[in-house]
Amino acid sequence: MFDLHRLRLLRELKHRGTLAAVADALSYAPSSVSQQLSQLEAEVGVRLLEPVGRRVRLTEQAEILVAHTEVVLERLERAEADIATSLTDLTGTLRIASFQTAALALVPTALDLLRDRHPQLRVHVTQREPERSLPALQARDFDLVLAEEYPGTPNPRSAELEEEDLLDDALHLALPETAGGSDAESPMAALRSLADHPWVLEPEGTTARHWAMTLCRDAGFEPDVRFETTDLLLHVRLVEQNHAAAFLPGLVWSGRHPTVTLRQLPRGRRTRRVFTVVRRGRSAHPAVRACRDAFLRAAALRSNPA
Repeated sequence: MFDLHRLRLLRELKHRGTLAAVADALSYAPSSVSQQLSQLEAEVGVRLLEPVGRRVRLTEQAEILVAHTEVVLERLERAEADIATSLTDLTGTLRIASFQTAALALVPTALDLLRDRHPQLRVHVTQREPERSLPALQARDFDLVLAEEYPGTPNPRSAELEEEDLLDDALHLALPETAGGSDAESPMAALRSLADHPWVLEPEGTTARHWAMTLCRDAGFEPDVRFETTDLLLHVRLVEQNHAAAFLPGLVWSGRHPTVTLRQLPRGRRTRRVFTVVRRGRSAHPAVRACRDAFLRAAALRSNPA
């Protein structure tokens, strides 16, 4: 029988990419990881790793082993969920990753609800964009991720992950005072009027940046991107101080009245989807279910504050 610990190391290598990354994540020495994987090769009787420059990649046989390991780990997570369900109180640590605006608008309320209902449950929250948090979820660094999906830019779907919708978040064009313009302008005309203005957008490689660039190009111009940051509070400040135009989601206001002029976007581009994501074997865990319920209630309270 193959050693499960060594199989998990092989799985970690697939998700993290390098022996050094596996060692860092698990607090091992790289030589120890390498030695354990060599022992796994001896157990299996076939080559599992092959060199590619200074790195290694998994062989076809290693990929087969990882696929089976995923199934075993999912079953173990289901077993953990069954044990937790049999207990009276929720304990332990739940690890959550959230992008910034959801962290501002939803996480505090959800934490209040969890604290009131499950005071023994320890919740650890990390602010991280979905481009990084979803791979980390599959690598088991988190138990639940708050993610977003922009219109026209669907996220890749993984059979290992389960999604649950929270809300549709309105997206607006944010105008600096120097932009002028009229409320009567069509959404596309309002967008074109900012063709010569500086812009603040999220960095290259993010879904939000791809969506924003596509929207501007569909309007017939290439935005003059002067500022790049994932910090949407800085986006707001730059618009307030007339340094840039921006695209701002409703969650950035966190229940407050907008402080800048907002215009509608063209139809089909006006909302992003906000949802929770968990690993398939983890969805039945009572702490995960309680957390998802808290986020659903937080979203409902935001929509219906009364």
